[in-house]
Amino acid sequence: MTDIETGMQVRRNVLGDAHVDRAEAAKTEFDTPFQDLITKSAWGTVWAGDGISDRDRSMLTLALLAALGNFEEIPMHIRATARTGASKTDVLEAFQHVAIYAGVPRANHALKLAKATYAEMEQGDQT
Repeated sequence: MTDIETGMQVRRNVLGDAHVDRAEAAKTEFDTPFQDLITKSAWGTVWAGDGISDRDRSMLTLALLAALGNFEEIPMHIRATARTGASKTDVLEAFQHVAIYAGVPRANHALKLAKATYAEMEQGDQT
């Protein structure tokens, strides 16, 4: 299996088919090389590794996104916790670490996004 095939399989396992299908449909000739890079490196290498669990990767990813202020991807990765096994408590703990080590405003905003996303998920919108 190629890095892209592995990456696509892992990406679908973590994010779900509906999300990946939408992302693939939105690809253009312009951004295909970038999407391939992400699929190979993030999903085909980092997320495909066996050194830590997907649950732990979810918490690390969410904490890093919040700490660096990359809030746009937090809802997507909150939705992924339904597949990775990271609980709401795990996510809260990760964001509490963000508050102490990277700043309360970033953690507060991440928690706001998580709450809204969990509410959507509970209403059945898990896409």
